[in-house]
Amino acid sequence: MNKKGSILIYGLMLGLTVLFLALALAPAVSNSVVSAMNQTVGDTVGLSCDNSTISNFDKAACVATDLTLLYFIGGLIFIAGAVVTAKFIF
Repeated sequence: MNKKGSILIYGLMLGLTVLFLALALAPAVSNSVVSAMNQTVGDTVGLSCDNSTISNFDKAACVATDLTLLYFIGGLIFIAGAVVTAKFIF
């Protein structure tokens, strides 16, 4: 096998590893986002996003927290796609 073929296979393996990591971390990130957006219970401090009397700053924090899952998991999937695509292009 030549050097270019082995680098292509390595790139595919690296991309799949990042993709599997993103899919494995998705439930844990989702649970942490849900617990951050819930009410404060015991030692867990929450934003209480379902409360309608919170300030605009807390509403903005709730929206940013809600988008965390999309940005984190989507970013990891994008990085995996970029690694695989870069190995095909270069």
